[in-house]
Amino acid sequence: QVQLVESGGGLVAAGGALKLSCVASGTIFSIHSMGWYRQSPGSQRELVATITSDGITNYADAVKGRFSISRDNANNSVFLQMNSLKPEDTAVYYCDASANTRRYAPQLHYWGQGTQVTVSS
Repeated sequence: QVQLVESGGGLVAAGGALKLSCVASGTIFSIHSMGWYRQSPGSQRELVATITSDGITNYADAVKGRFSISRDNANNSVFLQMNSLKPEDTAVYYCDASANTRRYAPQLHYWGQGTQVTVSS
């Protein structure tokens, strides 16, 4: 099993910044993509940003130019730097990892428990 633990959420005023961190632990053979998703009340979980093991990134249009995803493969970690935050960024942010627990095991998606980000206007 793979466990993901997020940190770094909190309350910030509009225009401010936060940095989220996520560390994966457990039985890990390899981690492929890692990413961040968010969910606000009454809405479906949506993609924020992803990054492959090679560093290829993908961003939702709503966060392009404001958020930056990065990764530390040696420490099985992924980060999300969020700048110029807006009230509409308020949500629970979830870390995701696509990983193998053994050499020939299938890739499975694992999720963290989520961290709340609240942006006040």
